[in-house]
Amino acid sequence: MIAAAWKSTDTALMATVIALLSLSGFFALAETALVRMSRSKAAALHDERLRGAAALERLASSPDKFLNPLLLLILVCQLVSATLVGVLAEHQFGAAGLIVATVLEVVVIFVIFEAIPKNFAVMHSDSSALFAAPIIELILKFWPIKWISFVLLSLAHAVLRPFGSVEDGQKVTESEIIAMATVAHSDASIDRSERDFIRSMLLMGVTIVREIMIPRIDMLTVRSEQTVQEVLDYAVSEGRTRFPVLGEDIDDIVGVVNLRWLLKELKKGNGAKALSELKMNEPTFVPETRKVDTLIKEFRGSKTHLFIVVDEYGSTAGIVTLEDVLEEVVGQILDEHDEEAVEIEVDEEAPLPWPRIVNARLNIEDVNDRMKMALPMGSYDTVAGLVLDVSGGVPEVGDVFEAGPYAITVDKMDRHRVEQVSIELIADES
Repeated sequence: MIAAAWKSTDTALMATVIALLSLSGFFALAETALVRMSRSKAAALHDERLRGAAALERLASSPDKFLNPLLLLILVCQLVSATLVGVLAEHQFGAAGLIVATVLEVVVIFVIFEAIPKNFAVMHSDSSALFAAPIIELILKFWPIKWISFVLLSLAHAVLRPFGSVEDGQKVTESEIIAMATVAHSDASIDRSERDFIRSMLLMGVTIVREIMIPRIDMLTVRSEQTVQEVLDYAVSEGRTRFPVLGEDIDDIVGVVNLRWLLKELKKGNGAKALSELKMNEPTFVPETRKVDTLIKEFRGSKTHLFIVVDEYGSTAGIVTLEDVLEEVVGQILDEHDEEAVEIEVDEEAPLPWPRIVNARLNIEDVNDRMKMALPMGSYDTVAGLVLDVSGGVPEVGDVFEAGPYAITVDKMDRHRVEQVSIELIADES
């Protein structure tokens, strides 16, 4: 195979091929960078007033308007360049040159003008998108490209219409946002408290009151026959500001009093009067299945920040306060009367040692999430509920029960209530 003499036309063909392949590489970079760019990320870059961000935000808002033209331009560049290389190879080496040229062009196009630009766009997505967006937006204003894009887009929509609209595929779900927050935390883009805040805000629509309420057994109450002074002394001793007022028993709640109301009545000279003789705030009852996001709206329209939670039979299941709802979102809120709880610090890169000491009143999902365990789930909400379920009765200190791959030892009891347990791994968690 002998090469023919090189002509000026061959130089022009080679220059055209290099130019077309360079354009193909740029379009491949632009396609990858722009497709990976979300609308929220583009808006954030625009807020930072970065060069090219305005064009990027406009393109990111309508991906279908740039994707088809880009794919067309890439295809045209590669097909035309392949044709010209074939002409050049045939002129230089004859029919055998077509085979060599085809193999070389496939390798060159894939490695240099596809893989390298696209991988660079993945590694530097923001800078690549900001660089490419203004150029692509300018190209799309060229009327032949704009017209062809319109035709292609209309054709694509016609084909896809039986499968739903384009907008249907652009909706972001709550689970996707939570997943993005988890990934951002693993990449150290946000810290754990920010991730938990995002997760809590989004899950408020599925979290029910039963999961955050103070259960019946932990309620601090006062009786309607107690005097204002007695209740005020009790409030000071317990460090609490709000109490449900009982009539005959805990299932007969007749009112709600708070520290401000008590001081106001004391100032009126009613310190010796029983609560039943005075006009208290009416109790507000909510079902334990009420969603937390709905509960917030009810708190906003109520004069009291304490609601009585009732079960399906109308019995008192517990109480929930506005503070409980806020803690669900931002974490524990301590006032001057609260004892600071020990936060479970978890090294998310290393396993925790065994056994693991757990407050039995903690939500079992939170324990599994924070302490990297897989305690069995059931009709119960807390670790104590799990212990009662597997024990089949009221356990005693020192009792040991198996639950899945774990052995649970009861460490502390408060009468019939499980307070603290130790959990030991006895089998492979997988």
